[in-house]
Amino acid sequence: MEIVYLAVALILLLALVSGIWRILHGSTAADRILAGQLFATVSIACLLLLAQAFKLPSLRDVALVLALLAAVSAITFVRRLWRNEE
Repeated sequence: MEIVYLAVALILLLALVSGIWRILHGSTAADRILAGQLFATVSIACLLLLAQAFKLPSLRDVALVLALLAAVSAITFVRRLWRNEE
């Protein structure tokens, strides 16, 4: 079963390449923040898969912290963007 977890994590990492490309070449700030959210979501999923595959519960804690940081960064971006448009 660990091989399945590792295979899915590898597929997710391949999807992450498209997110990195979008962060570097995004045309607007909204494109870049959405790519950053994709990066965070895929990273969280990979960490959870690796935690299950290698039986390391500490990786779950890291994934939770990353999820919290991703949510805070998205909220901060939206608040700043709306403030600048008004």
